[in-house]
Amino acid sequence: MTLYINTPYDELAVGMQAEIKRLCRAEDFFVFANSSGNHNPVHLPHEDHDGDGLDDEPMAPSMWVASLFSAVLGNMLPGPGSLYRQQTLRFLGRAKAGDELTVKVHLTELKPDRIACFDTWVEGPDGNRIVEGEAEVIAPAKTVMFNDEDLPGLTVRRHVHFDHLLGLAEPLDPIPTAVVAPEEEQALGGAVLAAQHTLIRPILIGDREKIADIARSIGADLTGIELIDEPDHDAAAAMGVQLIHEGRAKALMKGHLHTNVLLRHVVKRTGGLRTTRRLSHVFVMDTPGLDHLLLVTDAAINIAPTLEEKVDITQNAIDLALALGIEEPKVGVLSAVETVNPAIPSTLDAAVLSKMAERGQIKGGIVDGPLAMDNAVDVEAAKTKGIHSLVAGHADILVVPNMEAGNMLAKELTFVAHAEAGGLVMGALCPIILTSRADDDKARLASCAIAALYHEWRKRP
Repeated sequence: MTLYINTPYDELAVGMQAEIKRLCRAEDFFVFANSSGNHNPVHLPHEDHDGDGLDDEPMAPSMWVASLFSAVLGNMLPGPGSLYRQQTLRFLGRAKAGDELTVKVHLTELKPDRIACFDTWVEGPDGNRIVEGEAEVIAPAKTVMFNDEDLPGLTVRRHVHFDHLLGLAEPLDPIPTAVVAPEEEQALGGAVLAAQHTLIRPILIGDREKIADIARSIGADLTGIELIDEPDHDAAAAMGVQLIHEGRAKALMKGHLHTNVLLRHVVKRTGGLRTTRRLSHVFVMDTPGLDHLLLVTDAAINIAPTLEEKVDITQNAIDLALALGIEEPKVGVLSAVETVNPAIPSTLDAAVLSKMAERGQIKGGIVDGPLAMDNAVDVEAAKTKGIHSLVAGHADILVVPNMEAGNMLAKELTFVAHAEAGGLVMGALCPIILTSRADDDKARLASCAIAALYHEWRKRP
Protein backbone atom coordinates (compact mmCIF):
# COMPACT_ATOMS: atom_id res chain seq x y z
CA MET A 1 0.00 0.00 0.00
CA THR A 2 1.23 3.49 -0.87
CA LEU A 3 -0.14 6.68 0.71
CA TYR A 4 -0.21 9.75 -1.55
CA ILE A 5 -0.52 13.30 -0.13
CA ASN A 6 -0.91 16.31 -2.42
CA THR A 7 0.42 19.84 -2.33
CA PRO A 8 -2.51 22.32 -2.61
CA TYR A 9 -2.19 25.29 -4.96
CA ASP A 10 -1.58 27.79 -2.15
CA GLU A 11 1.43 25.77 -0.97
CA LEU A 12 3.07 25.44 -4.39
CA ALA A 13 6.20 27.45 -5.18
CA VAL A 14 8.05 27.91 -8.45
CA GLY A 15 11.10 25.66 -8.55
CA MET A 16 9.49 22.64 -6.89
CA GLN A 17 10.47 19.33 -8.52
CA ALA A 18 9.48 15.69 -8.34
CA GLU A 19 10.54 12.51 -10.11
CA ILE A 20 9.91 8.79 -10.27
CA LYS A 21 11.82 5.88 -11.78
CA ARG A 22 9.97 3.31 -13.88
CA LEU A 23 11.22 0.06 -15.39
CA CYS A 24 9.93 -0.66 -18.88
CA ARG A 25 8.40 -4.13 -18.97
CA ALA A 26 6.99 -6.10 -21.88
CA GLU A 27 3.82 -6.55 -19.83
CA ASP A 28 3.33 -2.76 -19.91
CA PHE A 29 3.34 -2.86 -23.70
CA PHE A 30 0.65 -5.55 -23.78
CA VAL A 31 -1.51 -3.58 -21.34
CA PHE A 32 -1.08 -0.42 -23.44
CA ALA A 33 -1.99 -2.32 -26.62
CA ASN A 34 -5.22 -3.56 -25.04
CA SER A 35 -6.20 -0.29 -23.38
CA SER A 36 -5.32 2.03 -26.29
CA GLY A 37 -6.25 -0.23 -29.18
CA ASN A 38 -2.81 0.36 -30.74
CA HIS A 39 -1.67 -3.13 -31.79
CA ASN A 40 1.35 -2.00 -33.79
CA PRO A 41 3.67 -5.04 -33.70
CA VAL A 42 6.75 -2.83 -33.33
CA HIS A 43 5.71 -2.48 -29.68
CA LEU A 44 4.89 -6.16 -29.01
CA PRO A 45 7.33 -8.86 -27.85
CA HIS A 46 7.85 -11.95 -30.01
CA GLU A 47 6.71 -10.26 -33.20
CA ASP A 48 8.50 -9.87 -36.52
CA HIS A 49 8.47 -6.09 -36.99
CA ASP A 50 10.41 -5.80 -40.22
CA GLY A 51 9.38 -8.94 -42.10
CA ASP A 52 12.74 -10.70 -41.90
CA GLY A 53 11.32 -13.80 -40.20
CA LEU A 54 12.95 -13.04 -36.84
CA ASP A 55 11.51 -11.74 -33.59
CA ASP A 56 12.61 -8.16 -32.93
CA GLU A 57 13.20 -6.27 -29.69
CA PRO A 58 10.01 -4.32 -28.93
CA MET A 59 10.18 -0.55 -28.51
CA ALA A 60 8.11 1.19 -25.86
CA PRO A 61 5.09 3.02 -27.33
CA SER A 62 5.95 6.71 -27.25
CA MET A 63 2.56 7.66 -25.85
CA TRP A 64 3.01 5.10 -23.07
CA VAL A 65 6.30 6.77 -22.14
CA ALA A 66 4.63 10.19 -22.24
CA SER A 67 1.79 8.93 -20.04
CA LEU A 68 4.31 8.52 -17.20
CA PHE A 69 4.16 12.28 -16.66
CA SER A 70 0.67 11.81 -15.25
CA ALA A 71 2.07 9.45 -12.60
CA VAL A 72 4.27 12.22 -11.20
CA LEU A 73 1.71 15.00 -11.56
CA GLY A 74 -1.19 12.92 -10.27
CA ASN A 75 0.60 11.16 -7.41
CA MET A 76 3.34 13.54 -6.23
CA LEU A 77 3.32 17.15 -7.47
CA PRO A 78 0.75 18.62 -7.16
CA GLY A 79 -0.63 15.12 -6.45
CA PRO A 80 -4.12 13.73 -5.80
CA GLY A 81 -6.90 16.01 -7.01
CA SER A 82 -4.92 17.48 -9.91
CA LEU A 83 -6.50 17.70 -13.35
CA TYR A 84 -4.68 18.00 -16.67
CA ARG A 85 -5.30 21.17 -18.70
CA GLN A 86 -2.82 20.60 -21.49
CA GLN A 87 0.43 18.80 -22.33
CA THR A 88 2.88 19.34 -25.18
CA LEU A 89 5.24 16.58 -26.28
CA ARG A 90 8.46 16.28 -28.27
CA PHE A 91 9.81 12.77 -28.83
CA LEU A 92 13.60 12.70 -28.94
CA GLY A 93 14.48 9.02 -28.55
CA ARG A 94 13.19 5.50 -27.90
CA ALA A 95 12.93 3.16 -24.93
CA LYS A 96 12.74 -0.61 -24.91
CA ALA A 97 11.84 -3.38 -22.47
CA GLY A 98 14.34 -3.53 -19.62
CA ASP A 99 15.20 0.19 -19.67
CA GLU A 100 14.85 2.12 -16.42
CA LEU A 101 13.33 5.52 -17.12
CA THR A 102 13.48 8.62 -14.93
CA VAL A 103 10.40 10.82 -15.14
CA LYS A 104 10.81 14.44 -13.92
CA VAL A 105 8.65 17.53 -13.53
CA HIS A 106 9.73 21.06 -12.60
CA LEU A 107 7.26 23.78 -11.57
CA THR A 108 7.92 26.89 -13.71
CA GLU A 109 4.92 29.18 -13.24
CA LEU A 110 1.76 29.65 -11.20
CA LYS A 111 -1.24 31.27 -12.91
CA PRO A 112 -4.67 32.35 -11.72
CA ASP A 113 -7.47 29.82 -11.32
CA ARG A 114 -5.06 27.34 -9.67
CA ILE A 115 -3.17 26.67 -12.90
CA ALA A 116 0.34 25.29 -12.40
CA CYS A 117 2.84 25.08 -15.30
CA PHE A 118 5.59 22.44 -15.43
CA ASP A 119 8.53 21.46 -17.57
CA THR A 120 8.29 17.70 -18.02
CA TRP A 121 10.81 15.22 -19.39
CA VAL A 122 11.78 11.54 -19.37
CA GLU A 123 15.41 10.39 -19.29
CA GLY A 124 16.61 7.05 -20.58
CA PRO A 125 19.18 4.83 -18.81
CA ASP A 126 22.01 6.96 -20.27
CA GLY A 127 20.54 10.21 -18.89
CA ASN A 128 19.54 11.53 -22.30
CA ARG A 129 16.02 12.84 -22.78
CA ILE A 130 13.69 10.70 -24.84
CA VAL A 131 10.54 12.81 -24.28
CA GLU A 132 10.09 16.40 -23.17
CA GLY A 133 7.32 18.99 -23.09
CA GLU A 134 5.29 21.38 -20.98
CA ALA A 135 2.25 20.60 -18.86
CA GLU A 136 -0.48 22.76 -17.37
CA VAL A 137 -2.61 21.30 -14.59
CA ILE A 138 -5.35 22.60 -12.35
CA ALA A 139 -3.89 22.09 -8.90
CA PRO A 140 -6.07 20.94 -6.00
CA ALA A 141 -7.45 23.58 -3.63
CA LYS A 142 -7.30 21.45 -0.48
CA THR A 143 -5.16 18.72 1.01
CA VAL A 144 -6.13 15.31 -0.30
CA MET A 145 -4.77 11.94 0.79
CA PHE A 146 -5.21 8.67 -1.12
CA ASN A 147 -3.94 5.13 -0.65
CA ASP A 148 -3.89 2.55 -3.42
CA GLU A 149 -4.77 -0.44 -1.23
CA ASP A 150 -8.03 -1.08 -3.07
CA LEU A 151 -6.66 -0.47 -6.56
CA PRO A 152 -7.18 -3.71 -8.52
CA GLY A 153 -4.09 -5.29 -10.03
CA LEU A 154 -3.70 -6.65 -13.54
CA THR A 155 -2.39 -10.02 -14.64
CA VAL A 156 -1.17 -10.25 -18.22
CA ARG A 157 -2.05 -13.53 -19.89
CA ARG A 158 1.44 -14.15 -21.18
CA HIS A 159 3.31 -17.45 -20.97
CA VAL A 160 6.95 -16.55 -20.55
CA HIS A 161 7.91 -19.85 -18.91
CA PHE A 162 6.89 -21.85 -21.98
CA ASP A 163 8.78 -19.37 -24.15
CA HIS A 164 11.84 -20.16 -22.03
CA LEU A 165 11.35 -23.94 -22.45
CA LEU A 166 11.05 -23.53 -26.21
CA GLY A 167 14.26 -21.51 -26.19
CA LEU A 168 16.05 -24.30 -24.33
CA ALA A 169 14.69 -27.11 -26.52
CA GLU A 170 14.97 -25.70 -30.04
CA PRO A 171 18.81 -25.95 -30.23
CA LEU A 172 18.62 -29.69 -29.40
CA ASP A 173 18.48 -32.38 -32.06
CA PRO A 174 14.83 -33.09 -32.93
CA ILE A 175 13.48 -36.29 -31.39
CA PRO A 176 12.26 -38.93 -33.85
CA THR A 177 8.63 -39.17 -32.72
CA ALA A 178 5.95 -41.70 -33.67
CA VAL A 179 2.74 -39.66 -34.04
CA VAL A 180 -0.22 -42.04 -33.86
CA ALA A 181 -3.36 -41.18 -35.86
CA PRO A 182 -2.78 -37.47 -36.62
CA GLU A 183 -6.11 -37.48 -38.45
CA GLU A 184 -7.48 -34.16 -37.25
CA GLU A 185 -6.40 -30.55 -37.83
CA GLN A 186 -4.94 -29.84 -34.38
CA ALA A 187 -3.21 -33.22 -34.15
CA LEU A 188 -1.51 -32.97 -37.54
CA GLY A 189 -0.91 -29.23 -37.29
CA GLY A 190 0.70 -29.61 -33.87
CA ALA A 191 3.11 -32.28 -35.12
CA VAL A 192 4.06 -30.24 -38.19
CA LEU A 193 4.49 -27.08 -36.12
CA ALA A 194 6.76 -28.92 -33.66
CA ALA A 195 8.81 -30.16 -36.60
CA GLN A 196 9.13 -26.60 -37.91
CA HIS A 197 10.49 -25.58 -34.50
CA THR A 198 12.99 -28.51 -34.72
CA LEU A 199 11.55 -30.09 -31.57
CA ILE A 200 10.57 -33.41 -33.15
CA ARG A 201 11.08 -35.35 -36.38
CA PRO A 202 7.61 -36.81 -36.83
CA ILE A 203 6.82 -40.26 -38.20
CA LEU A 204 3.11 -40.12 -38.98
CA ILE A 205 1.12 -43.35 -38.54
CA GLY A 206 -2.48 -43.33 -39.71
CA ASP A 207 -4.87 -43.19 -42.62
CA ARG A 208 -2.81 -41.81 -45.50
CA GLU A 209 -5.77 -40.31 -47.37
CA LYS A 210 -7.22 -38.60 -44.28
CA ILE A 211 -3.83 -37.18 -43.32
CA ALA A 212 -3.23 -35.89 -46.86
CA ASP A 213 -6.68 -34.27 -46.98
CA ILE A 214 -6.13 -32.55 -43.62
CA ALA A 215 -2.69 -31.38 -44.68
CA ARG A 216 -4.20 -29.73 -47.75
CA SER A 217 -6.99 -28.12 -45.72
CA ILE A 218 -4.57 -26.51 -43.24
CA GLY A 219 -1.82 -25.78 -45.74
CA ALA A 220 0.69 -28.13 -44.09
CA ASP A 221 3.64 -29.27 -46.17
CA LEU A 222 4.40 -32.96 -45.51
CA THR A 223 7.41 -33.04 -47.83
CA GLY A 224 10.18 -35.07 -46.20
CA ILE A 225 7.94 -36.36 -43.39
CA GLU A 226 7.63 -40.15 -43.18
CA LEU A 227 4.04 -41.41 -43.33
CA ILE A 228 3.05 -45.00 -42.56
CA ASP A 229 -0.41 -45.92 -43.87
CA GLU A 230 -2.39 -47.68 -41.13
CA PRO A 231 -6.10 -46.72 -40.91
CA ASP A 232 -6.87 -48.90 -37.89
CA HIS A 233 -6.18 -46.99 -34.66
CA ASP A 234 -5.38 -50.05 -32.59
CA ALA A 235 -2.88 -51.27 -35.15
CA ALA A 236 -1.43 -47.78 -35.51
CA ALA A 237 -0.87 -47.58 -31.73
CA ALA A 238 0.84 -50.98 -31.78
CA MET A 239 3.05 -49.84 -34.64
CA GLY A 240 4.03 -46.69 -32.77
CA VAL A 241 5.18 -48.78 -29.80
CA GLN A 242 7.04 -51.12 -32.14
CA LEU A 243 8.94 -48.18 -33.67
CA ILE A 244 10.22 -47.34 -30.18
CA HIS A 245 11.52 -50.90 -29.73
CA GLU A 246 13.17 -50.81 -33.14
CA GLY A 247 14.93 -47.54 -32.25
CA ARG A 248 13.37 -45.70 -35.18
CA ALA A 249 11.47 -43.46 -32.78
CA LYS A 250 12.52 -42.09 -29.39
CA ALA A 251 9.18 -40.60 -28.33
CA LEU A 252 5.50 -41.39 -28.79
CA MET A 253 2.81 -38.77 -29.47
CA LYS A 254 -0.95 -39.20 -29.30
CA GLY A 255 -2.96 -37.95 -32.26
CA HIS A 256 -6.71 -38.20 -32.83
CA LEU A 257 -7.47 -41.43 -31.03
CA HIS A 258 -8.68 -42.41 -27.59
CA THR A 259 -5.99 -42.32 -24.91
CA ASN A 260 -6.84 -45.83 -23.67
CA VAL A 261 -6.26 -47.23 -27.18
CA LEU A 262 -2.71 -45.88 -27.17
CA LEU A 263 -1.91 -46.71 -23.56
CA ARG A 264 -3.21 -50.28 -23.91
CA HIS A 265 -0.19 -51.03 -26.05
CA VAL A 266 2.16 -48.97 -23.89
CA VAL A 267 1.35 -50.94 -20.71
CA LYS A 268 1.45 -54.44 -22.21
CA ARG A 269 3.66 -56.70 -20.12
CA THR A 270 5.13 -58.17 -23.28
CA GLY A 271 6.08 -55.77 -26.03
CA GLY A 272 4.94 -52.65 -24.21
CA LEU A 273 6.96 -49.73 -22.92
CA ARG A 274 6.81 -50.48 -19.20
CA THR A 275 9.74 -50.05 -16.84
CA THR A 276 10.00 -50.81 -13.14
CA ARG A 277 8.43 -47.39 -12.50
CA ARG A 278 4.68 -46.80 -12.42
CA LEU A 279 3.40 -44.78 -15.38
CA SER A 280 2.01 -41.36 -14.46
CA HIS A 281 1.13 -38.14 -16.21
CA VAL A 282 2.57 -34.76 -15.28
CA PHE A 283 0.93 -31.51 -16.34
CA VAL A 284 3.38 -28.63 -16.72
CA MET A 285 1.46 -25.39 -16.17
CA ASP A 286 2.52 -21.89 -17.19
CA THR A 287 0.18 -19.78 -15.07
CA PRO A 288 0.02 -15.99 -15.59
CA GLY A 289 1.11 -14.16 -12.46
CA LEU A 290 3.13 -17.11 -11.13
CA ASP A 291 6.89 -16.60 -11.36
CA HIS A 292 7.71 -20.28 -11.95
CA LEU A 293 6.35 -23.38 -13.67
CA LEU A 294 3.82 -25.43 -11.72
CA LEU A 295 3.66 -29.21 -12.20
CA VAL A 296 0.48 -31.14 -11.34
CA THR A 297 0.37 -34.94 -11.03
CA ASP A 298 -1.40 -37.29 -11.61
CA ALA A 299 -4.45 -35.93 -13.40
CA ALA A 300 -4.75 -38.34 -16.33
CA ILE A 301 -3.73 -41.96 -15.67
CA ASN A 302 -3.88 -43.22 -12.07
CA ILE A 303 -7.46 -43.02 -10.83
CA ALA A 304 -7.02 -43.76 -7.11
CA PRO A 305 -3.31 -44.35 -6.55
CA THR A 306 -2.05 -46.31 -3.57
CA LEU A 307 0.78 -45.03 -1.38
CA GLU A 308 3.22 -47.23 -3.27
CA GLU A 309 2.02 -45.80 -6.58
CA LYS A 310 2.25 -42.25 -5.22
CA VAL A 311 5.94 -42.84 -4.54
CA ASP A 312 6.50 -43.41 -8.27
CA ILE A 313 4.17 -40.57 -9.20
CA THR A 314 6.18 -38.20 -7.00
CA GLN A 315 9.55 -39.44 -8.27
CA ASN A 316 8.41 -39.15 -11.89
CA ALA A 317 7.40 -35.53 -11.34
CA ILE A 318 10.69 -34.69 -9.62
CA ASP A 319 12.64 -36.20 -12.51
CA LEU A 320 10.70 -34.13 -15.02
CA ALA A 321 11.18 -30.96 -12.98
CA LEU A 322 14.94 -31.60 -12.88
CA ALA A 323 14.92 -32.09 -16.65
CA LEU A 324 13.22 -28.71 -17.04
CA GLY A 325 15.95 -26.95 -15.09
CA ILE A 326 14.34 -26.75 -11.63
CA GLU A 327 17.40 -27.47 -9.52
CA GLU A 328 15.78 -28.73 -6.30
CA PRO A 329 12.05 -29.17 -6.94
CA LYS A 330 9.74 -28.42 -4.02
CA VAL A 331 6.90 -30.93 -3.86
CA GLY A 332 3.65 -30.17 -2.05
CA VAL A 333 1.54 -33.26 -1.38
CA LEU A 334 -2.02 -32.00 -1.36
CA SER A 335 -5.00 -32.81 0.80
CA ALA A 336 -8.03 -30.92 2.07
CA VAL A 337 -6.15 -29.93 5.24
CA GLU A 338 -2.56 -29.35 6.24
CA THR A 339 -2.57 -31.54 9.36
CA VAL A 340 -2.44 -35.33 9.59
CA ASN A 341 -5.94 -36.71 10.15
CA PRO A 342 -6.44 -40.51 10.27
CA ALA A 343 -9.94 -39.99 8.90
CA ILE A 344 -8.50 -38.49 5.69
CA PRO A 345 -6.25 -41.12 4.05
CA SER A 346 -4.54 -38.61 1.75
CA THR A 347 -3.05 -36.84 4.79
CA LEU A 348 -1.47 -40.11 5.94
CA ASP A 349 -0.03 -40.74 2.46
CA ALA A 350 1.35 -37.20 2.38
CA ALA A 351 3.07 -37.58 5.73
CA VAL A 352 4.64 -40.89 4.67
CA LEU A 353 5.85 -39.46 1.36
CA SER A 354 7.47 -36.56 3.22
CA LYS A 355 9.31 -38.91 5.57
CA MET A 356 10.38 -41.16 2.67
CA ALA A 357 11.94 -38.15 0.96
CA GLU A 358 13.78 -37.27 4.17
CA ARG A 359 15.18 -40.82 4.26
CA GLY A 360 16.28 -40.76 0.62
CA GLN A 361 13.61 -43.14 -0.68
CA ILE A 362 12.41 -40.33 -2.94
CA LYS A 363 15.33 -38.46 -4.47
CA GLY A 364 16.10 -35.12 -6.05
CA GLY A 365 13.50 -32.90 -4.42
CA ILE A 366 12.10 -31.59 -1.15
CA VAL A 367 8.75 -33.16 -0.27
CA ASP A 368 6.30 -31.84 2.31
CA GLY A 369 2.71 -32.62 3.18
CA PRO A 370 -0.06 -32.72 3.86
CA LEU A 371 -0.61 -29.23 2.49
CA ALA A 372 -3.84 -27.60 1.46
CA MET A 373 -3.82 -25.89 -1.92
CA ASP A 374 -3.65 -22.38 -0.48
CA ASN A 375 -0.65 -22.91 1.77
CA ALA A 376 1.17 -24.96 -0.87
CA VAL A 377 1.34 -22.04 -3.33
CA ASP A 378 0.77 -18.89 -1.26
CA VAL A 379 3.35 -17.67 1.26
CA GLU A 380 0.90 -15.53 3.21
CA ALA A 381 -1.55 -18.42 3.54
CA ALA A 382 1.26 -20.62 4.88
CA LYS A 383 2.27 -17.93 7.40
CA THR A 384 -1.34 -17.51 8.53
CA LYS A 385 -1.57 -21.23 9.22
CA GLY A 386 1.77 -21.16 11.04
CA ILE A 387 3.40 -23.57 8.60
CA HIS A 388 7.20 -23.31 8.48
CA SER A 389 8.55 -25.30 5.55
CA LEU A 390 10.81 -24.96 2.54
CA VAL A 391 7.88 -26.10 0.41
CA ALA A 392 4.88 -24.26 1.85
CA GLY A 393 4.08 -21.26 -0.32
CA HIS A 394 6.78 -22.22 -2.84
CA ALA A 395 5.67 -25.55 -4.33
CA ASP A 396 6.93 -26.35 -7.84
CA ILE A 397 5.07 -29.68 -7.91
CA LEU A 398 1.60 -30.50 -6.62
CA VAL A 399 0.87 -34.18 -5.97
CA VAL A 400 -2.89 -34.64 -5.81
CA PRO A 401 -4.81 -37.31 -3.85
CA ASN A 402 -6.47 -38.86 -6.93
CA MET A 403 -7.14 -38.33 -10.61
CA GLU A 404 -10.44 -36.53 -10.04
CA ALA A 405 -8.80 -33.86 -7.88
CA GLY A 406 -5.89 -33.51 -10.28
CA ASN A 407 -8.07 -33.24 -13.36
CA MET A 408 -10.23 -30.57 -11.76
CA LEU A 409 -7.17 -28.64 -10.56
CA ALA A 410 -5.47 -28.72 -13.97
CA LYS A 411 -8.62 -27.62 -15.80
CA GLU A 412 -9.34 -24.86 -13.28
CA LEU A 413 -5.83 -23.51 -13.82
CA THR A 414 -6.30 -23.72 -17.58
CA PHE A 415 -9.80 -22.32 -18.00
CA VAL A 416 -10.12 -20.04 -14.97
CA ALA A 417 -6.54 -18.89 -14.35
CA HIS A 418 -5.71 -18.93 -18.11
CA ALA A 419 -2.70 -21.21 -17.69
CA GLU A 420 -1.17 -23.00 -20.67
CA ALA A 421 -0.78 -26.72 -19.98
CA GLY A 422 1.75 -29.02 -21.57
CA GLY A 423 2.56 -32.43 -20.23
CA LEU A 424 4.17 -35.80 -20.47
CA VAL A 425 3.59 -39.42 -19.48
CA MET A 426 6.50 -40.50 -17.32
CA GLY A 427 7.77 -43.92 -16.25
CA ALA A 428 7.86 -45.50 -19.72
CA LEU A 429 10.82 -46.43 -21.91
CA CYS A 430 10.38 -43.15 -23.77
CA PRO A 431 8.60 -39.81 -23.36
CA ILE A 432 4.90 -40.07 -24.26
CA ILE A 433 3.13 -36.88 -25.34
CA LEU A 434 -0.60 -36.95 -24.61
CA THR A 435 -2.28 -34.06 -26.36
CA SER A 436 -5.88 -32.96 -25.94
CA ARG A 437 -8.28 -31.65 -28.57
CA ALA A 438 -8.54 -28.50 -26.42
CA ASP A 439 -4.79 -27.83 -26.63
CA ASP A 440 -3.76 -24.81 -28.67
CA ASP A 441 -0.54 -24.50 -30.66
CA LYS A 442 1.41 -23.13 -27.67
CA ALA A 443 0.41 -26.09 -25.49
CA ARG A 444 1.32 -28.63 -28.18
CA LEU A 445 4.68 -26.97 -28.78
CA ALA A 446 5.32 -26.87 -25.05
CA SER A 447 4.60 -30.59 -24.67
CA CYS A 448 7.08 -31.37 -27.45
CA ALA A 449 9.68 -29.07 -25.86
CA ILE A 450 9.14 -30.80 -22.50
CA ALA A 451 9.64 -34.19 -24.18
CA ALA A 452 12.81 -32.97 -25.89
CA LEU A 453 14.28 -31.64 -22.64
CA TYR A 454 13.40 -34.82 -20.74
CA HIS A 455 14.89 -36.98 -23.51
CA GLU A 456 18.10 -34.96 -23.34
CA TRP A 457 18.20 -35.15 -19.53
CA ARG A 458 17.88 -38.95 -19.59
CA LYS A 459 21.03 -39.20 -21.68
CA ARG A 460 23.13 -37.66 -18.93
CA PRO A 461 25.29 -40.02 -16.89
